[in-house]
Amino acid sequence: MNAQRIEKIKQDWATNIRWTGIKRPYTAEEVLALRGSYDIEYTIAKMGAEKLWHKLHHEPYVAGLGALTGNQAIQEAMAGLNAIYLSGWQVAADANLNEDMFPDQSIYPANSVPSVVRRINNALLRRDQIESTRGKVNIDYMLPIVADAEAGFGGNLNAYQLMKQMIEAGASGVHFEDQLSSAKKCGHLGGKVLVPTQEAIDKLIAARLASDVCGVPTVLIARTDAEAADLLTSDADSRDQEFVTGERTSEGFFRVKMVWSNVFPEHTPMRLMQTLSGWKLPIRTLDLQKNLQKLSTKNIRVNCWRIIALLPSTGQNISMKSEC
Repeated sequence: MNAQRIEKIKQDWATNIRWTGIKRPYTAEEVLALRGSYDIEYTIAKMGAEKLWHKLHHEPYVAGLGALTGNQAIQEAMAGLNAIYLSGWQVAADANLNEDMFPDQSIYPANSVPSVVRRINNALLRRDQIESTRGKVNIDYMLPIVADAEAGFGGNLNAYQLMKQMIEAGASGVHFEDQLSSAKKCGHLGGKVLVPTQEAIDKLIAARLASDVCGVPTVLIARTDAEAADLLTSDADSRDQEFVTGERTSEGFFRVKMVWSNVFPEHTPMRLMQTLSGWKLPIRTLDLQKNLQKLSTKNIRVNCWRIIALLPSTGQNISMKSEC
């Protein structure tokens, strides 16, 4: 029986187009050992992940807004949006299980976001049931939810457990960032501290392992704060060393400086992370976007620190992809 289950996992990884280019540093046997004797079905998470992946590859863009409540999510579905986003800062501000108002610094209970994901999915299910009793289900209310896992609220085990909670709640996509979780800062705040590249990779691997154990093709999004951060916990990773200035803070952090010139072909870039996510994020830096447009109108990968810039064949909609 276990041999058949192992073979099924191996076949999926080898033949499913969803996993093209994805490499796992663990085996199907290890996944099954963690899964146990029972294959539990996470229907909403699996359906949503497949739906989100299909939208990303067959539609020009996927429009979605943030939602804090089930009613907001229902209104978004009725308005014709294609996805729902659940941000950590929203939860910190007004929807966390501590019932308090926090800044965006990962100081709320770690299971708060999964809790809101569950509430939103319950509301969407109820709306679908109401429409079904009326004999008119004209709207797909079960929109895929992309949820914010922040920096994982700890180490690899924390990221693994949080990912499982997201899946159990029905999240379709989850994004992790590469900040030091204990010193996490909101986007507009200074003093952001990054973890070494390998530490960020390991956390993403833990999240992908959790999704494999659950048997759900969750869209794993690798998010970086390298553009805005100027501190690093350690210079041990050789891939980070060329960005280290040599200065250290009173807390022992290493000062780093982003070098955008690394995106140009004449610079020999470092080899970046193993592709695990396949998610595209819009470039926020307009000057960088203009420079990238000059490079090529073909599918060329241009490396810079923790970021891969993808130039579509049309030369438009340039996107940024963290190769992890």
